[in-house]
Amino acid sequence: MATRSQWIAGTRPRTLPAAIAPVLIGTAIANFEHSMLLVRAFCALVVALALQIGVNFANDYSDGIRGTDEVRLGPVRLVGQKLAEPKLVKRAALLNFLIAGLAGLLLAILSGLWILIPIGVSAMLAAWFYTGGTKPYGYAGFGELFVFIYFGLVAVIGTSASQTGNISILSVLAGISCGLLSSAILIANNLRDIPSDMESDKRTLAVRLGDGKTRFLYQFVLIAGISLATIMSMLPQGPEFAWVALSAGFVSVSPIRAIRSGISGPELIPVLVGTGKALLVFAILLSFTIAIS
Repeated sequence: MATRSQWIAGTRPRTLPAAIAPVLIGTAIANFEHSMLLVRAFCALVVALALQIGVNFANDYSDGIRGTDEVRLGPVRLVGQKLAEPKLVKRAALLNFLIAGLAGLLLAILSGLWILIPIGVSAMLAAWFYTGGTKPYGYAGFGELFVFIYFGLVAVIGTSASQTGNISILSVLAGISCGLLSSAILIANNLRDIPSDMESDKRTLAVRLGDGKTRFLYQFVLIAGISLATIMSMLPQGPEFAWVALSAGFVSVSPIRAIRSGISGPELIPVLVGTGKALLVFAILLSFTIAIS
């Protein structure tokens, strides 16, 4: 029986910045447009966190019953390490999807944006079939695309639009930026798992590209995501101080250096932590500068 600390570890706390960051940025954009509504922002945060935790438990369950987690590195795998019964992990995933769905429904009712309902349903289906089903798209190299769309574009634009009632160029650019940085976390994770994923016939993007090209992609995505703050500051009537978020680049120096050094396996775990920190620092700086603008 898994302990409480193991269940908490099973939520993969290091991935949670990817859920918090877009909601923070989207709410800052709503404030910039004089339309911030904290209740709706809270609903969006619940949706994002529950969806992130849900997909983590769903991945744990699906990978575990397939046996692909038995030789993996990194955080606790409840099913793969036989710490919890598969049905309990599956139940935890579905419970979080239910919480995300209810919070999303409330957000749609409060905002009147009924399109949030089909978008939310698609997000939950995408979360499940990332590693679930007979042909999981995460095994085919499309995981980063899922993260970019749902934890970047959808999360930022959805949070902002649910409060402002419109989609701005600023929210689209911020969504792209957040999506790129969130994708960098998954790229680093899959880079670490290339050997074990190859053994399990899991054709992630990292497996398809190979070690060298994946390291280049990681650096490009991370730098590009942060650099978009410059374009945001140049928008007509945009947040003129958004360029200050470029300071998050200092936080990304350490993980980029580690990637460039060629380290592999468990030594890449700090890179995931560093990438998550870079995303969170970027989100805080960008949100603050949008607010003061």
